[in-house]
Amino acid sequence: MSALAPRPVPVALIGLGGVGRAILSQLLSPPLNTRFNLILIANSRQSLSLPLPASPLTPANYAPILEKYGTPIDWTSIISLLSGHSDGPGIFIDSTGSDIVPSMYTQILSMGINIVTPNKKAASSNQDLWNSIIEKTYPNSPVMYYGESTVGAGLPILSTLKDLIATGDEIEKIEGVFSGTLSYIFNEFSKVEGGDVKFSDVVKVAKDKGYTEPDPRDDLSGTDVARKLTILSRLVPTAPSLPEGYASVPTQSLVPDVLSNASSKEEYLDRLAEGDEYFSKIREEAQKQGQVVRYVGVIDLKEGKVECKLGKYPTDHAFATALKGSDNIISFTTKRYSPRPLIIQGAGAGADVTAMGVTVS
Repeated sequence: MSALAPRPVPVALIGLGGVGRAILSQLLSPPLNTRFNLILIANSRQSLSLPLPASPLTPANYAPILEKYGTPIDWTSIISLLSGHSDGPGIFIDSTGSDIVPSMYTQILSMGINIVTPNKKAASSNQDLWNSIIEKTYPNSPVMYYGESTVGAGLPILSTLKDLIATGDEIEKIEGVFSGTLSYIFNEFSKVEGGDVKFSDVVKVAKDKGYTEPDPRDDLSGTDVARKLTILSRLVPTAPSLPEGYASVPTQSLVPDVLSNASSKEEYLDRLAEGDEYFSKIREEAQKQGQVVRYVGVIDLKEGKVECKLGKYPTDHAFATALKGSDNIISFTTKRYSPRPLIIQGAGAGADVTAMGVTVS
């Protein structure tokens, strides 16, 4: 007699931007559609309980259906729906970029609901919020919190780090190019074979390709990299404390002093060329030393440092030769993986790969 197939796990998906839509598509398609039961979707304004009484929800029809039949978001009802579902407490997927939703994580976890999220805010903000999440999740309770896709999209970065630590390895250094945007910019600006392209021109091309935020300063500030370093650091028992999360990480901004007084993104973009001399000098210094320039995040356990900065690397280094386009590359130097580090490389951004990081969790 064959064993009964497990009942699909109830899931609520909050956030239907680019990544959220990709998650929705994966959850509604084989093989995941037999493993998960999507019982609610929501954008920033409305939610919709499922299944629909008539035609099934699809990636193609969800938007007009949500607009027509959705009701104003009621967080209490959403949490109650998941915690009281007949198939057991389900999974809350936070695919928003919101600060508000992560502030509710402790309450959600307290109701026995598992959380999976690509939202970096909770794991990279102040230590008190992170501590409250740890207290409510495995191994302190049966409830799970997964944020694999908060660093490197679908790349197995957090799971690799957890495995290294769980098997008794000692982390010595984590170093990498963690931003797809900054990877592209410096891969184009500072090439192994040299070149004289202007920094402002590279940034404008990156913006036209959709690699940057509407205001490129959001990427050039280094804040996104600082958040990712915070998330990684909090998994390493011997890492320095970061009480204010990403705000505790020394972070080199790529907005030079000459442009620091730009009052709007329009003014910044109009004046972008004023910073070219600053970046050209950095590149020239690197070229004289047979090096390239990359924007990196570093967790150095021996030195007790966590920092985001412009770094210079020999032209035969993996950060110089292996990166293409907007790839991420992360190296783990450990007691086992030394002197040759363990390297993970690949697409670190994009809706489909980020969604895979969510659905695999």
